[in-house]
Amino acid sequence: MGIVLTVLSALSLAAAMIFKGEHTTLIISVIMSIIAGLSAYSTLPKLKDTFIKAHLSGKDMLKPNKPLLPETMGLPVAIIYLITLFLFIPFPFIDWFEGSAKLVHENDPNLGTFPYHKLGEILSSILAIQSMILLGFADDVLDVRWRYKVWLPAMAGIPLMIFYYTNKGVTYVMMPLQLRPYVGDLVDLGPLYYVYMGMLIIFCTHSINILAGINGIEAGQSVVIGLSVIINDLLYISDSNPDRASVEAHLFSLYFIIPFVGVTLALLWHNWFPARLFVGDTFCYFAGMTFAVVGILGHFSKTLLLFFMPQIFNFLYSCPQLFRFVECPRHRMPRLDPETGLLKCSTVRPYDKGKPVSVLGHMFLKLLHALGLLKVFEYDEKEGRIIECNNLTLLNLVLAHLGPMSERNTTISVLSIQVLASLFAFFIRYQLVHFVY
Repeated sequence: MGIVLTVLSALSLAAAMIFKGEHTTLIISVIMSIIAGLSAYSTLPKLKDTFIKAHLSGKDMLKPNKPLLPETMGLPVAIIYLITLFLFIPFPFIDWFEGSAKLVHENDPNLGTFPYHKLGEILSSILAIQSMILLGFADDVLDVRWRYKVWLPAMAGIPLMIFYYTNKGVTYVMMPLQLRPYVGDLVDLGPLYYVYMGMLIIFCTHSINILAGINGIEAGQSVVIGLSVIINDLLYISDSNPDRASVEAHLFSLYFIIPFVGVTLALLWHNWFPARLFVGDTFCYFAGMTFAVVGILGHFSKTLLLFFMPQIFNFLYSCPQLFRFVECPRHRMPRLDPETGLLKCSTVRPYDKGKPVSVLGHMFLKLLHALGLLKVFEYDEKEGRIIECNNLTLLNLVLAHLGPMSERNTTISVLSIQVLASLFAFFIRYQLVHFVY
């Protein structure tokens, strides 16, 4: 696989030097992404027995026969992605390798023109993604506790933030029209901007990880978000955009996100119902860090968060359980009805453990119930408290209102929400934004 990618990349490099055009590098990226996707598609089935023998496996608990499937299969996909990026590195600098670009500055011969900042941007991004893949694999193997692994993405993102700082990345934000008379057009956040970057990295990686548990959902949501990012980038790189810095930033994003979508589509094919493999935490961390990288260095982190609306809702909806205001089982995935073969929402009994539910927890449950975001299965009229309700995840909420459903239809329902959220995000970004900025 590695040899095939290397040979085809060399042929692509030769073609780029012979048939040069404005977007030749982007075309080469697309070609290499297709090759990477096909390589992942053919490689994953061959590794199934290897991973099972290495005890990197798990039972599919939502199937009647509970088959044993290889786990952590996001690792080989991530490795293929990294190999693709390594081989792609020369292409954005083809003008300097080929000699057609000016090698020295016109006004000062002592100054070179090679864009080292651009090379540093690519290398720091690859290092951040590679670090996150390594830490994700460690989590898959060692089952790191949440209190520790919640900080892993921030550590993996340090190379990215160091590069951003040393290259004088902007730390100001544009204020909404309504606030400009009071604070001005721009506000410099200074060090707080790096705190924001770290929080964005942590959120992107873990938000995909907690919206999981059924076949195809992790890879599926990543494909939808990835395609949304690609469409957003393509809207910026047209010849009609006079801002060349913006064009370069979105081209950078495309160079990273197109191969990601290519390999993730291959993973989704094998993870779709009925799954032949599990993606593992490695893939969730890899996907989240890739999105964070393109959002930060592509300078569209607010737009990226719009594409994450279902994940933001799922996180906020899960907070009462994540922060232990309400009893949180170790696994909150839907449950299988063995008689029908359909999925039902899993439930929690907040008062069964003997530990009293806090006042805040009681308020959260009441509020969610009043908003129609909680399905109550048992209610104590005398005490005025909820005895049994659905677990607080988007998957369980969908099943509580639309279920019971097959696992396949549940995945399709959640991915449909993801698609609708992306369409709404584009409407906000390109229509409603004029009322705010």
